[in-house]
Amino acid sequence: MKVKVIGAGLAGSEAAWQLANRGIEVELYEMKPHKMSPAHHSPYFAELVCSNSLRGDRLENAVGLLKEELRRCGSLIMQCAEATRVEAGGCLAVDRDGFAAMVTEKIRSHPAIAVIEEEVTEVPEGPVIIASGPLTSDALSEAIAGYFGETGYLHFFDAAAPLVTAESIDMDKAWWQSRYDRGTPDYINCAMNREEYEAFMKELVSAQEAEVHGFEDKNVFEGCMPVEVMARRGFDTLRYGPLKPVGLTDPATGREPYAVVQLRQDNAEKTVFNLVGFQTHLKFGEQKRVFTMIPALKNAEFVRYGVMHRNTFLQSPKLLDKYYADRRNPLVAFAGQMTGVEGYVESTASGYLAAVAMAAKLQGRELPDFPRTTAIGALGQYISDETVINFQPMNINFSIIAPLEKRIKKKAEKNLAIANRSLEVIDSMVAKGI
Repeated sequence: MKVKVIGAGLAGSEAAWQLANRGIEVELYEMKPHKMSPAHHSPYFAELVCSNSLRGDRLENAVGLLKEELRRCGSLIMQCAEATRVEAGGCLAVDRDGFAAMVTEKIRSHPAIAVIEEEVTEVPEGPVIIASGPLTSDALSEAIAGYFGETGYLHFFDAAAPLVTAESIDMDKAWWQSRYDRGTPDYINCAMNREEYEAFMKELVSAQEAEVHGFEDKNVFEGCMPVEVMARRGFDTLRYGPLKPVGLTDPATGREPYAVVQLRQDNAEKTVFNLVGFQTHLKFGEQKRVFTMIPALKNAEFVRYGVMHRNTFLQSPKLLDKYYADRRNPLVAFAGQMTGVEGYVESTASGYLAAVAMAAKLQGRELPDFPRTTAIGALGQYISDETVINFQPMNINFSIIAPLEKRIKKKAEKNLAIANRSLEVIDSMVAKGI
């Protein structure tokens, strides 16, 4: 029996790979390159629309644990991320195009995966995994809304940060360092003194925004908030957020700066950098005017401006089970950010679990039991928790993973103990054949 997978983003690519590697034929539908969403620029699968970072890579960090679980489970996305890794201190960041190109090549060359380049506008009969992403086309979005009923579909807004060329950064006013000197010095740091920060904030909060139908501050998801929206929340909000100076020392003064904008490499050649935390939907001209007020970026060359786009997600606790499948029809499953998981790695995990569960159903095997002691299982149980009243997209975090039976005071030690417990479970499952 064939399984249709709709969408070749992170979740869809992972789902197709896991199904195919379990001997199931896959028809992978992707509307690119014939039809592109406003935020997509590349014809490749698994395109990273916002940051090129998959975030923290330490086991004391919940997303670091989730990545390690996926590695041990044979994740395609993690395999390609490791192969195209670029320096980013304690984070896993990738060469954006190199990563997407590798995923695309592996998917297209798999003998059990047939790629069909066309837009899907209806919810197919199962077995199917719909992973059309937060940028689902209007036609399919309406079809999904009709499939579940209008009350089951919601949306929010998301934003991407601008990219600048390395050669246009004034390194006389910037320096290389990772926060707290962890790992190698992989970030370019652009300091601002109080006067520069005050002038920057004054222009940022009053800058003209691009028109986005229906946009209001309350619609912005906290995890990917436009920098101008954040700035409107208070003078020091950015200094406690993306412009946080803690753990950094300006070599020009020998002291901690008043505020710091960090730049992270966006490709392997280190020719393009993104402004960390600078997701925005300001007009392009305003972005250039305001962001070049940062002293080290006075002559910055922008290769891509930030963009704002609509993200769509399901009211999953009412609709989906812990395997991301429709409660009414177990052969119709969903994956990715549309299920309410937030982030690249979380989307990958949802695609992985939806696929291994679908394979087990079709092959008459017992469904894999990822308990809440694992990050993969905790995410699935979060999005399917019917007791959640005000459901919002969620990054993986230790608060949704089952707590330890014993109390450990130090946070890092406690998190590491939770991670080690989880990986014991994962290793056992892998050994038995998930």
